[in-house]
Amino acid sequence: MSYSLPGPKSKAIFERGLSTLRHGSRYTKAAAQSAAKGYLPPAQIIVDRAAGDFIWDSDGNRFIDFQNGWATNPLGNCHPEIIEAVHQAHQRYGYHWEHPLRAELAEKLVGIMPDSSLSRFSYEVSGTEAAESAIHLALCHKQRRYIISFTSCFHGEGLGTKMVSAYNSDNNKFMEGWAGGVIKAPYPYSENIPAGMTQEQYVEYCLWYLENHITDFITPADNIAAVIIEPGLAEGGNWIPSKDFIQGIRRICNNHDWLMIADEVLTGVGRTGKMWGIQHYDVTPDILVAGKNLSGGIEPCAGVAARDEILGDNPRATAGSTFAGTPAGCAAALKTLEIYQRDNIIDHAEKLGTIAQQRMANWQSQYGIVGEVRSLGLLLGVSFKAEKAQEEDFYIARSVRNHMLNHGVWAICDSEPTVRMYPALNMAEANLLEGLDIMEAAIAEIDNNGATVGDYPPLPSGNTGF
Repeated sequence: MSYSLPGPKSKAIFERGLSTLRHGSRYTKAAAQSAAKGYLPPAQIIVDRAAGDFIWDSDGNRFIDFQNGWATNPLGNCHPEIIEAVHQAHQRYGYHWEHPLRAELAEKLVGIMPDSSLSRFSYEVSGTEAAESAIHLALCHKQRRYIISFTSCFHGEGLGTKMVSAYNSDNNKFMEGWAGGVIKAPYPYSENIPAGMTQEQYVEYCLWYLENHITDFITPADNIAAVIIEPGLAEGGNWIPSKDFIQGIRRICNNHDWLMIADEVLTGVGRTGKMWGIQHYDVTPDILVAGKNLSGGIEPCAGVAARDEILGDNPRATAGSTFAGTPAGCAAALKTLEIYQRDNIIDHAEKLGTIAQQRMANWQSQYGIVGEVRSLGLLLGVSFKAEKAQEEDFYIARSVRNHMLNHGVWAICDSEPTVRMYPALNMAEANLLEGLDIMEAAIAEIDNNGATVGDYPPLPSGNTGF
């Protein structure tokens, strides 16, 4: 199976977006830049329909879905039971703020939190809004000025979350003046460790920086409200923190009376093989941010759980919006959680995560272009490195992703030299293994023949991004 992408129908849709959609002219420039460096432009598709483990593009090509709505469809694409629950909610309630599903879902959510101390829930529409709400809660509860986040973190695309995020150096360009209340701390990556440190020494250094350098040279400890951390830094490259690091953050927060915020928008609701990613680390956050998987990929629903004294009465920390906790969003979340329990979804996700880990285990030793294989449940990533002097890490990764897409597997490679994969938590084992087989074939192809090529297909004249 091999496709030539984009197909003619997808290409025509790309061209329609040139003059009207955001980033309409970006693809042409990026493709030309790739060609100038000796690489193929990024392969593109337009989704025509989706069902279960698969999507079909506008030209009728079928793909195993490892992109998964950017990790938003935990039960696969277009789950019929969730669609029906949403339809019934629309028919019964339309849109109103005051409806009984708000209380019902909040009760369900606080019942599955990693600790009973997270006893209240506040609704938001998106993960971005929920992360901003959590930050505002922390600042107002502590009545302090600073939030600490980490390099390579991503917490959203709102004004506040852009300031907190640090997944690349361009993220806050031209907005530097807005970031006065954010301190960026180093994250202990498992690759490219500086100064000849071991991984354990790097973790120690990052914790030392958090507890000593910041409080000695940037701001006093009693001016810091909270530390926000993802139990898996997804957008920044699917980095998996060590247990020592997460437990060290909890210890430092306890020592200095800081709140610990776990951003579980991507890692939560089963993605890592546990209900919450933070449960891998045997700590309890003070605030937990939820989204994405929460409503089965059908209707927006997100929010924040926190201790009673933080969320019960915090009058300065206003949050929520018109469409926070809609009847349809709550209905989607309730049906999603019902299916999780009925079908043992998290157990299945944990099993699939182990299968994927075993399937990818020897790639780093077998292929010179593989930098590292990283996984936590079904949060999967493979980082790549260039072996030839004229090649670049990012283009190696994107070449692998292109080869995968042209052979029927849809994964993510955006700003990092990493191919990221988020299979549905209920994906059929055979589909997972077939997708990983195709990925390994792509790695072997690029490893053996390189990523540079000389023949280029005609470039589409426009696209909405890549």
